[in-house]
Amino acid sequence: MDSQTVGAVPRTAQDPRTAGSLKRNALGVLGILFFVLSAQAPLTGIAGAVPIAVALGNGPGAPAAYAVTGAVILLFSVGFVAMGRHVVDAGAFYAYIGKGLGRTTGSGSAAVALLAYCAVQAAMYGLYGATVSGLVAHYAGVHLAWWIWALVTMAVVQVLGAAGIEIGAKVLAVFVLVEFTILLAFAVVTLVKGGGPEGLGVARTFSPSAVLQGAPGVALMFAVASMFGFEATAIYGEEARDPRRTVPRATYLSVVVVTGFFAFTSWMLVSAYGASRVTGAAGRALAGGDSTVFVFAPIAAQFGGWVNDVLPVLLGTSLFAGVLAFHNSANRYLFSLSREGLLPRGLRSLNRRHSPWAAGLVQTAIAVLLVMPFAATGKDPVLTLFSWFSGVGVLACMLLYFLTSASVIVFFRRERLDTRPWNTVIAPALGALGIAGAIWLILANFTTLIGGEASTATWLALSVPAVLLAGAGAARVVHARAAAR
Repeated sequence: MDSQTVGAVPRTAQDPRTAGSLKRNALGVLGILFFVLSAQAPLTGIAGAVPIAVALGNGPGAPAAYAVTGAVILLFSVGFVAMGRHVVDAGAFYAYIGKGLGRTTGSGSAAVALLAYCAVQAAMYGLYGATVSGLVAHYAGVHLAWWIWALVTMAVVQVLGAAGIEIGAKVLAVFVLVEFTILLAFAVVTLVKGGGPEGLGVARTFSPSAVLQGAPGVALMFAVASMFGFEATAIYGEEARDPRRTVPRATYLSVVVVTGFFAFTSWMLVSAYGASRVTGAAGRALAGGDSTVFVFAPIAAQFGGWVNDVLPVLLGTSLFAGVLAFHNSANRYLFSLSREGLLPRGLRSLNRRHSPWAAGLVQTAIAVLLVMPFAATGKDPVLTLFSWFSGVGVLACMLLYFLTSASVIVFFRRERLDTRPWNTVIAPALGALGIAGAIWLILANFTTLIGGEASTATWLALSVPAVLLAGAGAARVVHARAAAR
């Protein structure tokens, strides 16, 4: 509740620590865009996902997977934006799905969203801890376990999250701009030079035969993972300036920018090696235990050896930006669920900056609980923590997209608030079909995605519908108790 709506309410009732609203007018289009791009962790997506998509997926056709994924997400976004004009809530998926498919399903989806955000953040802590531990050992000669750096960073993320959304946006903006600048500079220079030893290789990358060669489903999975987090445009709707304009613009802009960035940059990486050689180069990088070499080597060849010193550091900051972005998204889900009465009242507490500090503390505690078992058992943070939770996060995210598309269609057929067929039926239906196909491919390749055993993959995959059902069941109990009072 802001000063324009409280009227003659006593001053004590406007205390930010007990108010029911997040800080208004805190973010514009670019501020929200930076949160979305940070959730994608640009350098992490390129250096971590592209080598695997090329080596295990469809080789030189991997960039096309990003384009296809972007097209599906863009179709999904049409209905997502249409719904956003009528529903502004920090819960985003939870609120959207609840409006169309009912409060119980919405509450179940909120649990899935929390699973997705917390799982992906925990996964990133694994890679982040390993990356920072290696950097500090290399440059400072200090050898500390990866989980120590993860815990220290959790404390820093908690402080930044509580300090206010604007400060978080400024921190993320610096990291994101530096990453984008170097990667796009490499891509543009490669394009201007006409590509690598075999030219630009447009046909070898974007023709139907190139897209479908090898295992295109694997490439598609990593493309989906790279798009994860764009829905943050709606999560920050309460804190946006003029959300009816800001959120749609930020949503479409983020999808176009992210798709264009990953498709273009990965295409130039393929071109730098040559279509006939790129699969072998990516395979050798994976076999060597450091997939980032596949990305860093051609950039260093273009700009000089200094890149090999700068990019590993930027990989660490990229991961830091990502964990901060997912922290902010998850604590807003906790805040929204508390405000709806589905979680303890204390989680709706706001500090003087109108930030959900209590929800942030809980989110940080969840991160500790997810990460520390891997540290206690001596598991590899990349091969287990990062791989396992990344797979869970992607699967959970795609289920949310599908449920949201269905909810959009049901909501507008029932409420008739928007009768445009393309926005409320056709585009959401096409998006749902594309998402359903992606879910099928994810499940079919889930063991490959997590790099584990089939039994582990099965249990991890089943955790998503289990959380959906548990969340829905808990909501039914809460609603029944409230009705009985």
